[in-house]
Amino acid sequence: MTFTTYNHVTIPALMYGTAWKEGTTSTLVELAVSSGFTAIDTANQIIHYREALVGEALLTLAEKGVSRESLFLQTKFTSVGGQDHRTPYDPTADPATQVTQSFESSLTHLHTSYVDAYVLHGPSSRMGLSSSDWAIWKALEGIYQAGHAKMIGISNVNAHQLQQLCEQAAIKPMVVQNRCFAMMGWDHDVRTVCRAYDIVYQGFSLLTANQHVLPHPEVHAMAERLSVTPAQVLFRFALQVGMLPLTGTTSAQHMKEDLHILDGFELTSDEVTRLEMINMSV
Repeated sequence: MTFTTYNHVTIPALMYGTAWKEGTTSTLVELAVSSGFTAIDTANQIIHYREALVGEALLTLAEKGVSRESLFLQTKFTSVGGQDHRTPYDPTADPATQVTQSFESSLTHLHTSYVDAYVLHGPSSRMGLSSSDWAIWKALEGIYQAGHAKMIGISNVNAHQLQQLCEQAAIKPMVVQNRCFAMMGWDHDVRTVCRAYDIVYQGFSLLTANQHVLPHPEVHAMAERLSVTPAQVLFRFALQVGMLPLTGTTSAQHMKEDLHILDGFELTSDEVTRLEMINMSV
């Protein structure tokens, strides 16, 4: 199962996220790929990611016969405000130069000549888009136009900002990656904009942001009917409403369970509707 962006690039329907893995990043990426994952998400932001260790895993996997072309690699540019003192570019440079330096660093880390998706980690504020945001986006457009990224996107964005970007950018995002809360209608407003512009929505923290949903009696009833876990119910729900889920599990068993959502079991339309409204009854 795959998602297809408006520029006709396919993305595997489940992605492995590498945030907060620290020194275990290489081992876990190797485990994820050997378990069946073919899409890996990272970022050039040492506070939360070890992009270079993702690259080490890719080298090891290549030695085992896993080609670069068989994997979907997604990484991000993180602005100065989201970095610590280990900024992977000159923090005093202009935004476009920062993007160029960060991207070149990412290619070096990942031992590749291109990425499948390059994502702006987030706007500089929660209100609108700043001149810096626009300069960064223009630099991402340049990377895309040069063929060094098959798609570009944005993360941690609200509906107003995304609408503005889609209306005013020369190239609108192909992907959006947001933390997805049941209490916000599973990011309903942003997903609505994504549908309007044919953008693939990636949801992260589907489990950790919704711990109150997992034990809900209705979720357990669905899991029992399908002989799956509550986590699998939420991931399958995500797929059925058009959302590409990310998982960052460190468990080999959970990796296999997460991949099982692609095997064909389905929630009924009534179950999907109840899950969409579940926060109202939690």
